[in-house]
Amino acid sequence: MTTATRTREPVLEIRDLCVDYGVGEHGVRAITDATLTLHRGEVLGLAGESGSGKSTLAYAVTRLLRAPGVITGGEAVFHTRDGEAVDLFGADAATLRRIRWDQLSVVFQSALHALNPVARIDVQLTDALKAHRAHMTADQRRERAAELLRLVGINEDRLRSYPHELSGGMRQRVMIAMALALEPQVVIMDEPTTALDVVTQREILEELLQLKDRLGFAVIFITHDLSLLLELADTIAIMYAGRLVELADAGELFHAPRHPYSYGLLNSFPALHGERVRMEGIPGSPPALSAMPSGCAFHPRCPFAIERCRRETPELAVPAADLSSRVAACHLQDGLETVPAPLARALGSTL
Repeated sequence: MTTATRTREPVLEIRDLCVDYGVGEHGVRAITDATLTLHRGEVLGLAGESGSGKSTLAYAVTRLLRAPGVITGGEAVFHTRDGEAVDLFGADAATLRRIRWDQLSVVFQSALHALNPVARIDVQLTDALKAHRAHMTADQRRERAAELLRLVGINEDRLRSYPHELSGGMRQRVMIAMALALEPQVVIMDEPTTALDVVTQREILEELLQLKDRLGFAVIFITHDLSLLLELADTIAIMYAGRLVELADAGELFHAPRHPYSYGLLNSFPALHGERVRMEGIPGSPPALSAMPSGCAFHPRCPFAIERCRRETPELAVPAADLSSRVAACHLQDGLETVPAPLARALGSTL
């Protein structure tokens, strides 16, 4: 296939998504009014601390959310390769079976637990081919499985191996191969490199980018490591306490963050070049979903919080001083307040 170019044509549209865990007086809101659009050929990074709602959002969209998780509002529209617009939340089981893996696939967080420990790799790679490519013979399926392993840098003699016989990096590559078996339009990756060493992580990410350009799929890449997304993603969405707090081009976010939480995340990892500086990090911990603070959920940890932040929940909107397509949920960016210098950086500056 030829190298794909990114377009502004949407392939997945998420609008006003709300997710609860539990119902009634014991339920808590895990996702609040999340709106995102993934375009064809794009890498959309989803970042935030553990418990911010990243994985919940992904599993809700794919209808893989386990109890007691409940989708309580919003919609998710998937645009198939045939031009059909499918309402994922209203789709029946047959429609979901038709779309999953064939056009929308997932690389789960832990490859060791996601792979079947008692099935050989070739069996696990060919399962999706049996379900979605019934016309293929057994020999064709095996050849496709071998091709997939070669695609992710694994020798085909590993087809007869069990998951425990592979290294962590190889298991993760097998998961990526499974996700790409049917050449889907969208691949959702949930912290796919978290447990790997930095060298293996780098190799897998480089291969992923090459495969994306070659096959033309779009990616939602979920991680708590914002520094990783700055290299990998086209667009980055920052989540905090179940809400999207900033959405921007990766370069814009790095050079000129507009939300205090984004600024804190960027200052939580050291620069590879330049002077040595003291790392600040973000004080405190994310709030419990059952005891959310009033107003902006981030205000107890925010060094720039004002009285208004304690009373009013900010809307996700274009910052008053920005001409870009970014949005941020911060009272300091609505044009009514004096913006602190770290949140008013010009594009092209450095942190």
